[in-house]
Amino acid sequence: MYDAIKNLIESRTSVNNFDSSRALSDQQLAELVRLATLAPSAYNFQNWKFIAVRSPQAKERLLSVAYGQKKVVEAAVTFIVCGTLAAHEGLAGALQPSLDAGIINASMLQSWLGMAQGAHHDNPQLQRDEAIRSASLAAMTLILAAEGMGLATCPMGGFDRDGVAREFGLSERDVPVMLVTVGYAAPGNWPQKPRKPLAEVMELA
Repeated sequence: MYDAIKNLIESRTSVNNFDSSRALSDQQLAELVRLATLAPSAYNFQNWKFIAVRSPQAKERLLSVAYGQKKVVEAAVTFIVCGTLAAHEGLAGALQPSLDAGIINASMLQSWLGMAQGAHHDNPQLQRDEAIRSASLAAMTLILAAEGMGLATCPMGGFDRDGVAREFGLSERDVPVMLVTVGYAAPGNWPQKPRKPLAEVMELA
């Protein structure tokens, strides 16, 4: 298993050129999101939302707020990955399945609810930080899932966040964190670019 995951990471590239003639099925989209939701989040908040932009009309709306980057039109789908603010308010519901399954008990549930409430209530900066953190972890999980399915991907931070929120009816609690294009690669993409030496980025303490 390690070798398979290692190969995915080492072979992954950010793709700019997609084969616009190839689509993804509803089942493929659902599986990508299902796997993305297995990403970790604080308290198991699961404070994320995924909008799968795949119709020609929706792609054109996204193109208008993604600075004209053609890959959002050419890819089979572009996911708008959002983080959710005030996640502590929905934590009881998010944790109920874990309680029902006997993974946590009622005492632990109440403890987590209290800690989350104490940390996140009236702390908009922490709420935003947690939303961005969770959505980023989910986006990377979605990328690796797509790569494992033989698909190509590209995470995108270059877009008008207010425009995305307006065009796709996001609520005030939905923070559009990242776009992730997914589809089949066309010719002409770069290989994975070299990374900095470990000595520059790794420190032992």
